[in-house]
Amino acid sequence: MLARRQRHPLQALQRRSQELKLQVDSLLSESRLKGVLDSSKRRDIYQRCVQLKQAIDENKNALQKLNKADEPAPVGNYNQKKEEEHNLLDKLTHQLQELAVSISRENITEIKTPSEREEDDDSADEDEEAEKEEEDDEEEESEGSGGEEEETEEEEKQENESHSQTSKEYIAVGDFAAQQAGDLTFKKGEILLIIEKKPDGWWIAKNAKGNKGLIPRTYVEPYNKEGGQDSSEEGSEEDVEVEDQTAEGEEVKQRTDSHWSAVRKAISEINTVDVLTTMGAIPAGFRPSTLFQLLEEGNQFRASYFLQPELTPSQLAFRDLMWDAKTGTIRSRPSRVSFILTLWSCKMIPLPGMSIQVLSRHVRLCLFDGNKVLSNIHTVRATWLPKKPKTWTFSPQVTGILPCLLDGDCFIRSNSSSPDLGILFELGISYIRNSTGERGELSCGWVFLKLFDASGIPIPAKTYELFLNGGTPYEKGVEVDPSISRRAHGSVFHQMMTMRRQPQLLVKLRSLNRRSRDLLSLLPETLIGSMCSIHLLIFYRQILGDVLLKDRMTMQSADLISNPVLATFPKLLEQPDIMDALRSSWAEKESTLKRSEKRDREFLKATFLLVYHDCVIPLLHSTLLPPFRWAEEETEAARWKVITDFLKQNQENEGALQALLSPDGVHEPFDISEQTYDFLGEIRKNAA
Repeated sequence: MLARRQRHPLQALQRRSQELKLQVDSLLSESRLKGVLDSSKRRDIYQRCVQLKQAIDENKNALQKLNKADEPAPVGNYNQKKEEEHNLLDKLTHQLQELAVSISRENITEIKTPSEREEDDDSADEDEEAEKEEEDDEEEESEGSGGEEEETEEEEKQENESHSQTSKEYIAVGDFAAQQAGDLTFKKGEILLIIEKKPDGWWIAKNAKGNKGLIPRTYVEPYNKEGGQDSSEEGSEEDVEVEDQTAEGEEVKQRTDSHWSAVRKAISEINTVDVLTTMGAIPAGFRPSTLFQLLEEGNQFRASYFLQPELTPSQLAFRDLMWDAKTGTIRSRPSRVSFILTLWSCKMIPLPGMSIQVLSRHVRLCLFDGNKVLSNIHTVRATWLPKKPKTWTFSPQVTGILPCLLDGDCFIRSNSSSPDLGILFELGISYIRNSTGERGELSCGWVFLKLFDASGIPIPAKTYELFLNGGTPYEKGVEVDPSISRRAHGSVFHQMMTMRRQPQLLVKLRSLNRRSRDLLSLLPETLIGSMCSIHLLIFYRQILGDVLLKDRMTMQSADLISNPVLATFPKLLEQPDIMDALRSSWAEKESTLKRSEKRDREFLKATFLLVYHDCVIPLLHSTLLPPFRWAEEETEAARWKVITDFLKQNQENEGALQALLSPDGVHEPFDISEQTYDFLGEIRKNAA
């Protein structure tokens, strides 16, 4: 197809697109007669759908790789023509998907996808066997579970009569649109009869019209005929993921996770993702980001919350902030998990289509036990090169101080006793739709790395190559991009090549040396953050110890405390550019200190307080600084310009006093919250 690519490659692809359009139009014309077509003709139309879809995908991939520089002569409106071709291919893909789903609905038991045919074929190299399989597909699919005998009318009647005994009714908790041929589309509230529960999480179901198909088990829950749904839909915290081992008549276990509502919210927004998937803008395994939904719910999963001291169950003392009279500072706190994790790269991450613009590529990570998020959700932004758009990297070599948002070196702290404790990684993109201006956050895949084996022994410190799953962390058996199946067939070499094409994340667990262990032990027992900011977090904890443990008149006092640093520092964890400004200012100041001054803890704290007041306090309340907004390039650039101009003035004027008194520096009206620290209102009270 692309043998003459060196001669006007865009023109060649345009001609190929027109050929494909004619073939699709012809196929659609034939399909309009499908009501009078026999099963063999419907099978033929379906197979041509598959073949055309593959040809369109090839053309689309070739189009994606084209650059203006590939043309031997200048081409007017090159980018516009390229986008028009991409839109045409998207439209053709959408038409074929609708046709394939329609055909499969009409006679789902007669059609088998190429991947299924490949699984059932004992020898993929024998063409005669493949032809025989096509003839036997009808027999194998007739029972919905791969049976080998054709189902007679009498058996079908018996099956319908015994459904109440062998099957169970479920109610849909969300809308689901078929992702490929063989899936069953349904709406929220629809009652479905489950015929077979497959171990991969895709169940065979029948709707009220008698249509059969595969459904994801996470979208349904048992239906009680007397009372409707087993629990009220509104405000319910019930787990919609049904265990495979659930016996007939046994009650489904309920989930009481405080953040399950975020998962429900993600499910409710699945329609937007379905639209993008149908358009071909994103792979079928992409979902609304679960961890982003949790971050949007409040501060429960933010670093600023976990940085605060935690009370004991009696709420009369601090659980993880204690004073060491011998050293004159806070006491070190060892924890069950304490190590450094380095994000290396992400490989083979599928590309979204040209109809959406990617604003940010990033990884969100947290401590997880398979059901609950047990720590703050930490975000690291990735970088990528146009020449390698499927590869994401971290900690790039840049001039000056590395922005903490790009720092791939993360510290991990946890004292959870869960045997299933691990790290949940979710790769995500922030995007905007070109046609509507709608913004959103998508998960491009996730993976869970357990930190302990079955015997409770920590996993070794080494580099891990983690293959990503599609869907949400509460879905099983979903692939990021089903077009590249994980089910490798054929030779060992073919299997190896298939695995190399799978989306993956490379991370390295690093054990601690003595200095790193001592530093981490001064932090809260549960926290994830950037290594480049750890010294600033320790300053905050030490000042917190001085104020709450050493200088407070009485431990029973719960009065407001006048301390701008304690009152404002947690805000920096949600505004990484101001944290970078503090890091830069402190590094500059520290470079001027003598060696003896650097060994004096009290002197360092006093100097840090001066730097903080000179740098952070004016910036936090400057009206020139736009509000922080995630993944808005213009806002981020405007904020950084204000910050760098301010730091430059500070350097020239040896402090912020002149900038504070200048009529050009307008600040927000003074608020008492800038000055006072209400530790009873900030601390974590649940120490269970």
